[in-house]
Order: sequence, then C-alpha cells, then structure tokens
Amino acid sequence: MFATPQETEDAFYEALEHADLTRLMQVWADDEEVVCIHPGGLRVVGLKAVEESWRAILAAGPLHIRPMQPVVMQTIASAVHILVEHVETARGPHDGYVSCYATNIYHKGATGWRLVMHHASAAPAEAGLLDLSDVPGMLH
Repeated sequence: MFATPQETEDAFYEALEHADLTRLMQVWADDEEVVCIHPGGLRVVGLKAVEESWRAILAAGPLHIRPMQPVVMQTIASAVHILVEHVETARGPHDGYVSCYATNIYHKGATGWRLVMHHASAAPAEAGLLDLSDVPGMLH
C-alpha cells in the first residue's frame, strides 16, 4: 500500500488534517501489537483500541499538525522517525500552536510500509525553533 516510510507518514498526517478515521487506520499495521501514546495519555495497545482512541480525538474535528525537523533511522524492514509536531490549538480558548515530540515507527510487510507505533508527548514551546543539526549519530 505505501512504498516508503515517508509516504506512510505523509498519509498519517494528511488523514489527521481531514479527520478521516478510515484513511488514518489504513496507515496502521493490521496487528494487535500496535501501540499509540497520545500526549498526556495512557498507552493504547491493539488495533481496535488505537482506532477508538483516534475516533474520540477526531470527533472534535481535524488536527492541524505540521511535522518538522525529522530525524530518520531506517533499515531494510523498519524505520523510526523522531520529529517535532507543530500543533494548531484553535480548539481551545487561546488560538496558537503547541509543540510535541513524536516518534513514529514503521515496519515493512507484504503490503508495504505501515505504522506500528506513534508516541507523542508535550515539548517545550521553543522545540519547534531549535536547530537539530547537532543530533548525535549514535543512540545510547
């Protein structure tokens, strides 16, 4: 279905932008071991539970998220994208933006690349402005 991890990620954020739960769930691997952690939320495990969590979030309308500053690690069959999400907050009394750190993990299977884990958490306000050119090449 998706030829690259980036194509999968683009489809993920586009589905959120349109509050399209059907398209959003097409991005996820058809696997009961998928995991999603929303900012400030509990760990959600399993495809049906992940779908229900997104259904509740998208019931309030589209999410306008601009993914920025990706750090990408990829092998033949897996990819990890670590990025800053610039999230529009027009839903509340104060319009503006907040930043989240997000990690998206993709696996390549028989049907192409699919999302197996999305973890987003609150980031400092200045996170979207930081230069990540000094990111080390080695993780510990």
